[in-house]
Amino acid sequence: MLIGLLYSRIRRDEKLLLQELRDRGHEVAKIDVRKQRFGLTDAPDDLADCDVVVDRCLATSRSLYATKFCEAYGIPVVNSADTAETCADKVQNSLALAGAGVPTPATDVAFTKESAMESIEAFGYPCVLKPVVGSWGRLMAKIDSRSAAEAILEHKATLGHYEHKVFYVQEFVDKPGRDIRVVATDGEPIAAMVRSSDHWLTNAAKGAETAEFELDAEAEQLVKDASDAVGGGLLGIDLMETGDSYTVHEVNHTVEFKALNDAVETDVPAKVVDWLETKAGAKQEVVA
Repeated sequence: MLIGLLYSRIRRDEKLLLQELRDRGHEVAKIDVRKQRFGLTDAPDDLADCDVVVDRCLATSRSLYATKFCEAYGIPVVNSADTAETCADKVQNSLALAGAGVPTPATDVAFTKESAMESIEAFGYPCVLKPVVGSWGRLMAKIDSRSAAEAILEHKATLGHYEHKVFYVQEFVDKPGRDIRVVATDGEPIAAMVRSSDHWLTNAAKGAETAEFELDAEAEQLVKDASDAVGGGLLGIDLMETGDSYTVHEVNHTVEFKALNDAVETDVPAKVVDWLETKAGAKQEVVA
């Protein structure tokens, strides 16, 4: 099979995937989106014969547009453009989860500093202010006082880009010093880990300690429901424990899995490639 890989930088995650694909004898087309040109009708030569394309773009903008072009050319791409668009924007992410009845933190969206302050005061302190687009915990703020809120809102309002003028305010979930990252394919969990830290942000990218986590039946169902809510695919689903239950924090569409692979006994890249083979095989059956 010919597997296309859209990328702008080959990280350890991509190296793990590439090694697994090559070990199985698959041909891989590495497509650097920084050098690629996408026309309106005909697929570029690097893409045209791919049985499936895997989006591993770092930049959200590149991911959103490259997947749209792949679909326009009739080339299967994971994740889909719709899934990418839903997951890349925290507002759309939250709306999709809430619309599907998936428990997720209470959230307000406001468009002025004044209305954002009203939301913050209504949630009480602490609460959380997040950028609508972003990852790795960047530009997120835990707000502990009105004076801190005023300073952060003023700062965001002067940053210039319109996204900073969309104020995404969320309740602070008092999780037990950890959250849960699940990597799943079309709602089926591959593996899960807890990410623990003394800091309120528990991202592995920020140095959180990781350990394997065994999902119970409730968590497995939430993973399935959250995946369905955003359109399915290869996803990273983040859960937080709330007493004896869970809330789904967000769903990630270009999920990193190197930390998970180190933390669990499961061979994560092998499971991902198992799933990719089914996607590529489906195209081959249609062509045949």
